[in-house]
Amino acid sequence: IMQPYEEYVAKFNLAFITLLQIAPTVNSVNDLPSEEEELEFIKAFRELMRLKNVMATFTEFDFADLSMEEQSFEDYKSKYLDLYDKAKSHNQIEKVSILNDVDFELELIHRDEINVAYILKLLAKLKNATAEEQEQQKKAILEMMAGDAKMRSKRELIERFIQENLPKIEDSDDISDEFENFWGKERILALDKLSQEENLNAEKLQEVIGTYMFTEKKPLRDEVIGMMNTRPSLKERKTVAERVTDKILGFVETFINGITRP
Repeated sequence: IMQPYEEYVAKFNLAFITLLQIAPTVNSVNDLPSEEEELEFIKAFRELMRLKNVMATFTEFDFADLSMEEQSFEDYKSKYLDLYDKAKSHNQIEKVSILNDVDFELELIHRDEINVAYILKLLAKLKNATAEEQEQQKKAILEMMAGDAKMRSKRELIERFIQENLPKIEDSDDISDEFENFWGKERILALDKLSQEENLNAEKLQEVIGTYMFTEKKPLRDEVIGMMNTRPSLKERKTVAERVTDKILGFVETFINGITRP
């Protein structure tokens, strides 16, 4: 049963106090002394996200009703996603971490649809802007991607495109085609790197990715092992298969999901 809007506002403000006791400022999240404190921060901010999403269903919802400013919420959210990235990287290198089993509930992070097509439209506007406006817009674009769970994996590559390729493009109408060329090359390089790092059959890897895209079901362990040029021992099989699967899902998240033409 839904409680009155004011009840959720009060709960949110109390949860915000809990968060401040763990991380009084946004930057203090970087200085949390151990994973135990990081876990406490994750739990505290996750609760804020849950409450905020409930409040957003009320027509009267207004961030001004809360003791936390909206920009502060976005800044803490970026730190929350940084910890998600950290936990994900620990999984890939098989480092034992109490963050490995945390459910970050990324589905709680809602934004207006931000995809590559949307970013490219913003970049097209940069070409006719003043130098100062360009810098401000670039900063805004990068911050926008940092706060969006699906776009974070693409941020580094898009930032490189902005810094290295965008200045060489004279006509803003060409940005989309130039980006597609850039993305295609980077995708091939990433696929080659994955094949070499894990000693995979490149053709079979392409097939597994294609099947995953079609069925939206994670590759089975036997399918992953079947791609390997050198089969791991039975003892290592589970760990290796999970690591390779994570890399495949990461590749799809970076290079395929959210890539649509404007």
